Amino acid sequence: MATDVKVPVLGESITEATVGEWLKQPGDTVAADEPIASLETDKVALEVPAPEAGTLSEHMVAVGDTVEVGAIIAKIEAGSGGAASTAKAAPAPEAAKAAPVADASSITLSPAVRRLVLEHGVDPSKIKGTGKDGRLTKDDVEQYVKTGAAPPLVEKGTAKGADMQPAASAPAATGGRGEERVRMTRLRQTVAKRLKEAQDTAALLTTFNDVDMTAVMETRSKYKELFAKKHGVKLGFMGFFAKAACLALKDVPSVNAQIDGEEIVYHDYVDISVAVSAPNGLVVPVIRNAEAMSFADVENTIGDFGKRAKDGTLTMADMKGGTFTISNGGVFGSLMSTPIINPPQSAVLGLHRIEKRPVVMPDGSIAARPMMYLALSYDHRLIDGREAVTFLVRIKEAIEDPTRLLIDL
Repeated sequence: MATDVKVPVLGESITEATVGEWLKQPGDTVAADEPIASLETDKVALEVPAPEAGTLSEHMVAVGDTVEVGAIIAKIEAGSGGAASTAKAAPAPEAAKAAPVADASSITLSPAVRRLVLEHGVDPSKIKGTGKDGRLTKDDVEQYVKTGAAPPLVEKGTAKGADMQPAASAPAATGGRGEERVRMTRLRQTVAKRLKEAQDTAALLTTFNDVDMTAVMETRSKYKELFAKKHGVKLGFMGFFAKAACLALKDVPSVNAQIDGEEIVYHDYVDISVAVSAPNGLVVPVIRNAEAMSFADVENTIGDFGKRAKDGTLTMADMKGGTFTISNGGVFGSLMSTPIINPPQSAVLGLHRIEKRPVVMPDGSIAARPMMYLALSYDHRLIDGREAVTFLVRIKEAIEDPTRLLIDL
């Protein structure tokens, strides 16, 4: 008797998802709780586990289909026998594409890692995993490819288990004018919709300032080894800005508030959404009660978010809520930008790259200082220009004199 594989509960207010990828094909043997498919919701990709061990007999939906919570997406026959195991269904296009790693189909890979493995055509069974329970991470695959441990592989035949050989060099471009159409992921569609809604609804305005990073850089240089030894995490810049933001939000509470109908909701806590890159786009997991956290707590939380974003294991709960956002375009080399707020939040702080620029010092001399531009985009319906400028000045003061963070000044 076949067992139905159903779309699990996706999270509060999330009722549907898009089938992003089949991790198992008809005829494949699966273990209980082994991921067989990847679904894309408005915010994250999540895996659908097999409810029991057996043989995947058929897919009920195709990649790209929209499915609702509780919908049946596949069927599993108990045991390893049955028609499905003796007469394997013809592979879908996605399965054919995955042929270079067919012999390693029993290895559990996250959607992000599987895409990377397919992209480079490497055998995951040859890569040592450093993730939980020895699972492969994106960093493992990228490092394997970077070190040239093995050349990309292509198959000689089309059958499962075909011999593999090093890939030949790609032919030189002939100056063609090709183009490719790729369906937008549900995450990208949602990001586009929310950003456009923010532009249409909020009265967006951006104000700028710059900050001398000398004090923070000297502090990091002086204490980074002791900090890492004691807390097991690197002392980064984001910890300073998160704590500085908490201090500034306390002084200018409207920046931490939001509009709800005809009311303004003020928060006595600071939940900071931190923009991080994930395989399918930008996501914003939340550091909750950041005002009560230590530098080490902040850095550990951000580090965990970054790792799980790469692995595709962030959950809906990680992204729920948030009262204020910090986005660091500087890691990509951005000099200046005008970030867009993340509704229903009312403001977002944009950080940028650090570069030495000539600065007139208090004594009139000119010195090369490591400077960073700060940008605060905000909803002018709630936040006045005076408040926005005051907020950025508080950030600037705390970063240029980190002692203020210790004495709450």
